Amino acid sequence: MPDVIFPVDHAKPFRAQELVGHNRWHPEIPPVATVRSGQSFRVESKEWFDGTILNSDDADDIRDCDLSMVHQLSGPFGVEGAEAGDLLMVDILDVGPVPQQQGPVAGQGWGYTGIFARENGGGFLTDFFPQAYKAVWDFAGQQATSRHIPGVEFTGLIHPGLMGTAPSKSLLATWNSREQALIDTDPDCVPPLALPPLPHNAVLGGVDPADHERIAGEAARTAPPRENGGNQDIKNLSKGSRIFYPVFVDGANLSLGDLHFSQGDGEITFCGAIEMGGYIDLRVEVIKGGMETYGVTTNPVFIPGIVEPRYSEFLTFVGFSVDKQGNQHYLDSTLAYQNACLNAIEYLSKFGWTKEQVYLLLGAAPVEARFSGVVDVPNSCATLYVPTAIFDIDVRPSAQGPVQVDRGQCAVSS
Repeated sequence: MPDVIFPVDHAKPFRAQELVGHNRWHPEIPPVATVRSGQSFRVESKEWFDGTILNSDDADDIRDCDLSMVHQLSGPFGVEGAEAGDLLMVDILDVGPVPQQQGPVAGQGWGYTGIFARENGGGFLTDFFPQAYKAVWDFAGQQATSRHIPGVEFTGLIHPGLMGTAPSKSLLATWNSREQALIDTDPDCVPPLALPPLPHNAVLGGVDPADHERIAGEAARTAPPRENGGNQDIKNLSKGSRIFYPVFVDGANLSLGDLHFSQGDGEITFCGAIEMGGYIDLRVEVIKGGMETYGVTTNPVFIPGIVEPRYSEFLTFVGFSVDKQGNQHYLDSTLAYQNACLNAIEYLSKFGWTKEQVYLLLGAAPVEARFSGVVDVPNSCATLYVPTAIFDIDVRPSAQGPVQVDRGQCAVSS
């Protein structure tokens, strides 16, 4: 096992750890440790809500969660010899949940998926599911099952939802400027169009207390992905993957967190993956001048790993860019994928699962999303592939009609 350079005590809050990470992006957050190019190391990571989401049968904790506290990132980790303009090559050697038996911490044998209430961030389908819901998943090896969505079992594809390098001062200013301009187009929108810097609950690692207020007022929130990688939520970024991150500051200052036991493409409930704490083993190397050499200047590129669930049969749902009021939209691929998801929810609810249960399932199970046509005006076409083997009944259409089985209800808020 590689040396642990960032240990985590999952019984302690994020701010009380031996090494304190951060939950904002800023170039002045100093590295907690420095590694060499070519070095392998292990990083432990807290669950993204710092243990405030419980293994319970209600969703009050999801309803009341405070988004200003996320994400709990391990790092930053400086890399010797890395300079602005380089590429940082990162190999994921291994990744897994907290290596203990059943316990009170997400990752100790269990994880959770949540639907955020509209007033607290919402999700991909918040217009149709405005309330908070939750499902707790139990782990058995690579398999996940849930008492809140019975009749379903699937193989997880464990991955970090968030990993990236620190922005430069100019890049940070660009983020804040363009996102504020978007907010200004509809400042009262619920959920908001973007998340501006927020000093409340900002954790900035080893920043000098004298600079904390200034940096907290500038630092970017970690919710969206950006040029540095960040919260990309790519399920195939798993064991065996190799990622090439642009380097914007000397040392690169790599950070990571938001580990997932499994996730569907799009993480459509926002808290859609199976969230957990855990560990990740990495190896890093520096490619000098790599940003210009390869034209990788505005986003990372990566080679997926070869460890993934072996599903071969799918039931596929199609969506077009026409909204539920019958209005035509021009090549709107996001709307098309929303419709594909809504069509899957409507269909699978005919077998006894509630629509909320299916929505949670599509966020957590290894479903696949594809843009199938983006050139035939005016309709973009998106497709959602759902593995049929994850269900305990045959969900394919037949002359006999759907088999109705009472599946109870997911965890709801009071």
